[in-house]
Amino acid sequence: MKKNLFKGSLFTIGASLWWGIIGVIYFKFVSFATPLELTIHRTIWTAVLLAITTTYFKKWPEFMDIWNSWDNILLLLLTGLLVSINWFTWLYSIAINNMLDASLGYYIFPIISVFFGSVFLKEKINRNKIIAIVLVFISLVYLLIEFKSIPWIGLTVAITFSLYTLIRKKINIPPDLGLFFETLLISPIAIVLFCYLVLGENNIFGLSNPDLSLYLLFAGFMTLIPLFMYIKGFELIGIGPASMIFFLTPTAQFFLSIFYLGQPLNIEKLISFVLIWIAVLIYLNELRRE
Repeated sequence: MKKNLFKGSLFTIGASLWWGIIGVIYFKFVSFATPLELTIHRTIWTAVLLAITTTYFKKWPEFMDIWNSWDNILLLLLTGLLVSINWFTWLYSIAINNMLDASLGYYIFPIISVFFGSVFLKEKINRNKIIAIVLVFISLVYLLIEFKSIPWIGLTVAITFSLYTLIRKKINIPPDLGLFFETLLISPIAIVLFCYLVLGENNIFGLSNPDLSLYLLFAGFMTLIPLFMYIKGFELIGIGPASMIFFLTPTAQFFLSIFYLGQPLNIEKLISFVLIWIAVLIYLNELRRE
C-alpha cells in the first residue's frame, strides 16, 4: 500500500510539474508559431500518437465499442471542441506572456467544477465548498472593479476545463481513449485550418522550415507523456490525492510567469490570488476529509 502511494505520488507529481514547467518552457520555445498553428499540431500529432498507443495496448475493440454509440461521439465532439479552446487560450497566454491569468484559471477550475456539479448534476456541496465558490466569485469581481475588465483568459481556461470534466463524467471511457476520440474528431477541422494557414503563407510547419517543423512534431509527446503519468498516478492513489497534487501545476505556472516570462505582479492581482489561494486551501481540506 505504501509502495503504491509512493509510486502514485511520484507519477502524479511528475505529471503536474511537467504540465506546470516543462510544457510551459517547450510551448514558449515553439511560440515562433502562432497559438492557432500550435493548437493544430497539438491536436493532430496527439491523435497520431494515441493511434499508436491504442494499437500497442490492443485497445481497438474497446475503441470500436465506444465508436458504435452516437451519443458518445456527439459528447466527445463537444469535449474535443472544449479542450481545443482550452489549449488555444493557454497557448495564447504563453505567446503574450500572460501566464498569471492562465494559472489563475487552473487554480479555480476545480472549484468551478464543484459549482457546475451542483447546478447540473445536483451534487451536494457543504458550507465550506460554498465559501470556496464565493471567494472565487469575490476575487473575480475584485479584478473586474480594479482593472475594469474581466480576466477572460483565466475564465476561459477554467470554464472550458470545468465543462470538459463535467461532460466527461457522463461518459464511461478511459482518459487516453477519450482524448484519442476528441483529437481524432477535431483533426479534420485542424487540417482545414492548417490548409487555410498554408494558403495565406502563415504557417511555420513545412519543407521550407525543416528544423522548426521538427520542433513542432513534439507537441503530441508534450501532451501525452504527462497524461499517461497522471493516469498511472491516479490509478495508484485515487482521485482525492491526485487532485490535491494537481495544484502543483498552476503553482509552477504562477512562479514561471513571474521569474521566467517576466510578467509583473501588481498588488491588485496579488490580492485576487490570495483570495483564490484561501479558496483552494478550503477546497483541499474538503478533499482531504472525503
